[in-house]
Amino acid sequence: MHGGVPRLDELGRLVGDPSRAAMLGALMDGRAWTGRELANFAHVSPSTASSHLQRLLRGDLITVFAQGRHRYYRIASPYVAAALESLMALAPPPVVRHPTERRIASDLCAARLCYDHLAGKLGVALADSLVQRGAIVLSEGGSTLTKEGSSFFDRIGARVERSRRPICRACLDWSERRAHVAGTVGASLATLALEREWVRRKKGSRALAVTPQGANAFRDIFGIADQLSNAEE
Repeated sequence: MHGGVPRLDELGRLVGDPSRAAMLGALMDGRAWTGRELANFAHVSPSTASSHLQRLLRGDLITVFAQGRHRYYRIASPYVAAALESLMALAPPPVVRHPTERRIASDLCAARLCYDHLAGKLGVALADSLVQRGAIVLSEGGSTLTKEGSSFFDRIGARVERSRRPICRACLDWSERRAHVAGTVGASLATLALEREWVRRKKGSRALAVTPQGANAFRDIFGIADQLSNAEE
């Protein structure tokens, strides 16, 4: 703190380094990664990655836990994830030239995990569907799960657990520049989609591929189909 005001310059230095930004981007898929995996993702040596990770730990942006011989890192909280997604929405779009980079960028825009909820065209389409059917109220001023929404989630088998975090929250999507659904509602929907294999994680990315059964489920349950440009054949 400086004069009672949070030091945004300190946060800027933490997330502004390209290597640390790459590591945080990888961790935004909601999983825990080892230091070596994050080093590979950021294209730096393990020792350099360790130095960056220590800075992120001191800044309370990530946490670490040990399992066996390995140390795993993850985003510190949903609030940190929400802040990072908002910063991504403010950042200029990346310039991609290589065909592989263009494919990855297209996959991320189509469907991805934003920490523990669905984002991209798929996530925004699901948010629109839930709003239109009256299942949620989604706004910056206040979002909520309605009584009709609770019944709907029960019917489709999504477990909306009550916790200290917001039950429903609008999260600005960096690629669509519109809101998708976060909070426990968003997390329960993502968990359902992964458990029923409506979507699959794409290797080496937080992008998701919509499976054939997922395309059917999203069409039949939520009434969306045109947004599923990355559906598997």
